[in-house]
Amino acid sequence: MSQGYTMLMVEANKRANAKNIGVALGRACIKAGVSVNQVAEHFGMSRMAVYNWFRGVSNPTPRLKGAIQAYIASISTKK
Repeated sequence: MSQGYTMLMVEANKRANAKNIGVALGRACIKAGVSVNQVAEHFGMSRMAVYNWFRGVSNPTPRLKGAIQAYIASISTKK
């Protein structure tokens, strides 16, 4: 997989609830080839926190919702 995503990670993201903003972010990043490391650096989070968002294990704080939506929009227009 591109950007270091394993099949396990991609499958976990596909099974997770798409209404969760972290899962939606994961789907956009996987599709756009944006690495977890890039997302973690952008939001000032650990890679593990971002992996957990992508898998729907935990949720980003509500204060990040707008920033995450903007990030999704910005990476979705690339390519």
